[in-house]
Amino acid sequence: MPRARNNKQVVSWALYDWANSAFATTVMAAFFPVFFKEYWNSGTDIERSTFQLGLANSLSSLVVVFLAPLLGAIADKSGSRRKFLFAFAFLGILATGCLYLVSEGAWILAVFVYALAAVGFSGANTFYDSLLVTVADRERSDFVSALGYSLGYLGGGLLFALNVTMVLHPQTFGLADATQAVRVCFLMVAIWWAVFSIPLWLWVEESTPTRPNKGWRAISAGYRQLIETFREIRRLRVTFLFLISYWLYIDGVDTIVRMAIDYGMSIGFATDNLLLALGITQFVGFPAAIIFGKLGEKIGTRKGLFIGLAAYIAVTVWGYFLDEIWEFYLLATAVGLVQGGVQALSRSLYSRLIPRDRAAEFFGFYNMLGKFAAVIGPALMGWVAVLTGNPRFGILSIVLLFIAGGACLCFVDEEQGIAAAQKLETP
Repeated sequence: MPRARNNKQVVSWALYDWANSAFATTVMAAFFPVFFKEYWNSGTDIERSTFQLGLANSLSSLVVVFLAPLLGAIADKSGSRRKFLFAFAFLGILATGCLYLVSEGAWILAVFVYALAAVGFSGANTFYDSLLVTVADRERSDFVSALGYSLGYLGGGLLFALNVTMVLHPQTFGLADATQAVRVCFLMVAIWWAVFSIPLWLWVEESTPTRPNKGWRAISAGYRQLIETFREIRRLRVTFLFLISYWLYIDGVDTIVRMAIDYGMSIGFATDNLLLALGITQFVGFPAAIIFGKLGEKIGTRKGLFIGLAAYIAVTVWGYFLDEIWEFYLLATAVGLVQGGVQALSRSLYSRLIPRDRAAEFFGFYNMLGKFAAVIGPALMGWVAVLTGNPRFGILSIVLLFIAGGACLCFVDEEQGIAAAQKLETP
């Protein structure tokens, strides 16, 4: 493939991170938790609303847990990764826009619509991640994966900065108040997500199986392949060990992403300050993700991951003790420095440990474990907060996941894993 064409596909692929990160930042991490407590669930105890929010995140993740591996196998057999990607993206975009219509006090409907949006977001990511093997070879995967996360932080951060300005100064934008501004922000995220998904659809090509299956044959072949992969993944010892490691530490990463704003509100910080902290994370994350990609190429992907996990342990412990908003800002900066790096290096390392012609299926397992972790993490944090009456204990429990994930990562031999994966590739 000519290099110019390859670079065009790389940028088009990475722009989807720019597109959907608006949902992760403006909706998932920022305005939905705030709006849920203050508009859709006003008057409810803080601990109870934290539990309800954690449950919404967990239920949406559970759907992806069951769907991702099978749909990934079907997509590989039928050559339809892009179609599945855009089907889930359409669901996410539509549901995000519908949040604008949910009236005050309707917390059950808000949870349902948000869960649909989260299913669309997470489901689309399974097939987006699997296309990494289409646009980058094993040698470039660290950098290309990091480029995606980097553009995600920048794009999500730019729209988030505009959205925060709208909420703080609604009259400047011709809006009645902050409530109307937040509702309009949900619509803007849906439009942003849709528009910047177009380059991937137009310019990222998908390798087609030699004998693609269609319709019921694709479903049947996908199901048979899924059963076979369950057997084979036990033979891919290094890949299996990495998946266990990833399952453990990404639980902590995802829980912090989804519940940080809620945690800050629970311990008494003002919403404006928390939104500023989230903005800091986004803009620090833009260059940091690129740096981590280069770091992975320089010192090795595993060492880069160890650095990131050590930083997360320190951040989580500090989160238990923090009392001042300036400490929250410093923690936001620290998270921004490592969050994108851990995510990017995890994705690129895994892409090297799997058969490239079955990427969607194997990334289905990858995202299944990631989302299964997200089933446990937010619910655990909310449950501990209710049980103890203190949200600080909830955040502290996440430390064990980073430690256990790092311990398993010690046994992942990348060269051995690559060699085993290549033996399973179709000639």
